[in-house]
Amino acid sequence: MSFEKKMNDAITNVESDRAAIAAVLTDAMIYLKKNEENHKTTGQVVAKYFEALQRSNDQLIKILALKERRERFENDDIGPDEFYDLIEQDEEE
Repeated sequence: MSFEKKMNDAITNVESDRAAIAAVLTDAMIYLKKNEENHKTTGQVVAKYFEALQRSNDQLIKILALKERRERFENDDIGPDEFYDLIEQDEEE
C-alpha cells in the first residue's frame, strides 16, 4: 500500500470518527438540555467523547504535518531511514 493510500485511509478514518462523535454529542446536548439531573449523570461520558474528538483533531494535525513534510522532502534525496528519523523528531516536538 502506497504512502498516499495510507494517508488517505487515515484521513478517512479520522473524518468518520469525527462524524460519529459529532452525532453522539448532538444527541447528548439535546439530552442534557432536558434537565439539570442529566448533567450529573452523563457529564463524565460527554467529557470522554470530547477527549476522543480532541485526539481525532491531534491525529489529523499529525497526518497533515507528515504529508507536508513528505512533500517538502519528496524531491530531495532522502532515504527511508532519514524519513523515519524526521517522523520521530516530529513526535518529540
